[in-house]
Amino acid sequence: MTSKRVTEKKRLPPRERILLAATDLFYRQGIRGVGVEAIAQAADTNKMALYRHFASKDELVAEWLRRLAVQSDEHWSEIEEEHPSNALGQLLAWLRVLAKEISVPDERGCPFTNSTAEILDKNHPARRVIEDYKIKHRDRIMQLCKKSGLREPELVADQLFFLMEGARSSAQYIEPKGDSERLIQLAEALIEAHREGSGGQKDVVRGDSHFR
Repeated sequence: MTSKRVTEKKRLPPRERILLAATDLFYRQGIRGVGVEAIAQAADTNKMALYRHFASKDELVAEWLRRLAVQSDEHWSEIEEEHPSNALGQLLAWLRVLAKEISVPDERGCPFTNSTAEILDKNHPARRVIEDYKIKHRDRIMQLCKKSGLREPELVADQLFFLMEGARSSAQYIEPKGDSERLIQLAEALIEAHREGSGGQKDVVRGDSHFR
C-alpha cells in the first residue's frame, strides 16, 4: 500500500476502517479464517475499538454483507439509468457486469454464497441478510424477464440465476476469460429461446450484446 493510501486510510473513522479491512479479509480468506485481532490490526486499531462498534464478530459479518447488498442495489440503479424503460437492455447489462466480475484473476465467487457455506447456524445475524439478498436478486431478474416479454419468465429467471451462481463458483478454477465468454453465450441463447416470435433462433448483434 502506498504512503498516500495509508494516509487516506488513517483519516477514515475507525468503524469505516474496520469494515474496509473486514471486506478484504473475509473475501480473500473466508470468515472462519479471519479473527477479530487480524481485522483490528489491518484496520490500524485494536480489538477494544472493534467491539465498541460491533457487538461481536457475527455482527461485523452481518454488517459487511449488508454493505455489499447496498452496493449491489447501487449497481442495479446505475444499470436502470443507463437503460431506462428497457428491461431487456438492463438484463443484458447485468450479465455483462457479471461476466466482467468473474474475469478478474483473483475472483473468489459470490461472497453471499461463500458465507452461506461457512455459516451453518440459522440464527446467525448474517443468515437473514444473505437470504433476503438472494431472494431480492432472483425477484429482480424475474421482473426483468417479465417486462422483457419472455415466455415462461419465472423459468428463465431461475435458469439465469442458477447460471450466474454456477459461473461465479466455477470462475475460481476455470480460466476466467473463457468462463465469462461462455456465460454470455449461454445466457444470450437462453434469453433468445424464450423471446416471443423468436422460434428459438438466435439473432444477436455481436460486440455489444444487443438483440435486434
